[in-house]
Formats: sequence, structure tokens, C-alpha cells
Amino acid sequence: MIVITGGAGFIGSNLIAGFEARGAHDIVVCDTLGTEDKWRNLARREIRDLVAPPALFDYLNQHRDEIKVVFHLGALVSTSERDADRIVTTNFALSREIWRWCAAHGVRLIYASSYATYGDGSQGFEDDESPEALARFVPLNPYGWSKHIFDRRIARILQNRNEQIPPQWAGLKFFNVYGPNEYHRGDQMSVVGKLYPQVAAGASARLFKSYHPDYKDGGQIRDFVHVDDCVSVMLWMYDNPVVCGLFNVGTGKGSSFNDLAAAVFKAAGKPARISYVDMPEALRYKYHYYTQADISKLRGCGYDQPFLDLEEGVRRYVQDFLAKDDPYL
Repeated sequence: MIVITGGAGFIGSNLIAGFEARGAHDIVVCDTLGTEDKWRNLARREIRDLVAPPALFDYLNQHRDEIKVVFHLGALVSTSERDADRIVTTNFALSREIWRWCAAHGVRLIYASSYATYGDGSQGFEDDESPEALARFVPLNPYGWSKHIFDRRIARILQNRNEQIPPQWAGLKFFNVYGPNEYHRGDQMSVVGKLYPQVAAGASARLFKSYHPDYKDGGQIRDFVHVDDCVSVMLWMYDNPVVCGLFNVGTGKGSSFNDLAAAVFKAAGKPARISYVDMPEALRYKYHYYTQADISKLRGCGYDQPFLDLEEGVRRYVQDFLAKDDPYL
């Protein structure tokens, strides 16, 4: 049995599709669906059980002898959320309890961290899991901080060996992920998802102006990674239970927002037109102007699959999903 928290969400629902493509159906989803269309992320999927988050540990205890691995992808993911207590309860305290449960019952744990843990990028993007290396980073928002303090807590446990440890543990620092089934995320959708309706309507693509002296408008750099590549890494982790550690999940190549917008126009068959709008003042100096994953550690552990380049990844997302009447995977 495979348990996926956040399984009805963006990355989680794509992971379920990846397991289904392999013929695996003994999958349990822990998530909330709400009153909108998030349920459609699961409309084509076969699942064993759908568990409400408050009932998670009761379910885990009832089925502890059947569970092989927990993919903990559920989180409060808004980078603009200001309620730090709410964020810590969801992203840190719950993660600690899941870690303890997996350790106590000998269940493998693969969990989502984030590139947001690296802060402004001035300290680099090396996924060194030592307490000393992690102490260098200062995240820019409560979301990134909540992920970072969990990574740091695990690093200290591993150093001191003062708690039980799951038989496999892997923290995945996802960079800027885009792809199908993100439509419920509102203002947390990828830039591709936000730009496509503008482009399809014949309007210009509106990008944020830069408020950093090193980057021109639209020249801000991000490591944009297709969700298929994230799923590929997670399935590889599942297939390789001896692999443990904190790992970047990005392409290893940053691209500008201008390049991204141009790829959306090309995929949509439209001439490129880009305009620039003011960035909200609260974001201007708490914004990731540059991200680029160092994936040498992942490669060194044996992951050898190529990552989609930006143009091909955007083409797949636009033509295979966003341009369709039914854009769901």
C-alpha cells in the first residue's frame, strides 16, 4: 500500500497517474477536496481509500502492516500566506508526526521540501543536508521557513541519532514546477498556467517588472521543471529504497521569464507580445530573482533520466492540456 498525503493536489495527483501507468492501484489519498473542482484531479484515477487529514493517523495505525511507503506531499503551499502559526502547524508539526510514525513502524518516507528554503539564492543551491550547511540559508517567507525548519530538524536527528529514523527517507526540494492539474491553486499556479489564458485571448503576456539591479524586466531567472520530471524522480526514489537524503528536483538550468513567455506563445501558435506590470510592493524585496537547482547530488546517486527542456515542457503542457476542453490528466 502507498499512502500519498496531498494526493488530490497538483504533484500528488500526477504521482498517482505515474503509479497507475505502472499498474499500481493500491494507493491511498489523504487530502481535502473542498467545494471547487479539485476532485477532478482524481477523476480518472483509481484509489483504494480517500482519507480526511484529521483521520490520517487512525488510518495509518489500522493499516500499519500493509503500508510500504508514505509520500508526504500535503502542505500549505502559499508563499504569500502570512499566518505563520497556521503554516507551522501544517508544514512542520504534521510532518514531524508523520516522520515519527514512519520511523516507529519501519515505513519509508519521501516528503516534499522546496527551493524556497534557499532564501534569496546568495548562499547557492547546494542540497547539502548537514546542519552546518542548512544553517546558512534564510528563507524569504513563512512557507519557505516552515519547510526549512523541518529539513533542519531532520538533519539534527540524523547527526545525533537521538530518534528512530525511517528505513528510507528523502526530502525533495522541488523548484518551480509546472504542468497539468494545478488549476485549483489560484495565485499559486505556475507562470505557464497564469500566462496561457492571456496568450490564448490574444493579449500580451504580463510579467512582473524587476526591482533588482542585476535583472532587467522579465530577466529574472527561475529553474522551471515539468511535473513529469518530478514524478520520474519520485518513482525512482520508490524503486531505490537505499537512497536517502535531501535532494534538489529541478532541471539544473535556469531560464528567464521572458524565455518562458516566448515558449508559451510558440506553443499556442501566437506572435509573442510581452508587457510588464508592477510587482506588489510586499514582494519586491522578498522575491526569488534567481533559482537554479544543483542536481549533481541526485545524479551522483544514480538518477540518469534527462529533464525536459523548457520549450518542450511548455509545449506539452499547453498543447496536451491547457488548450483542451478537458485539461485534466
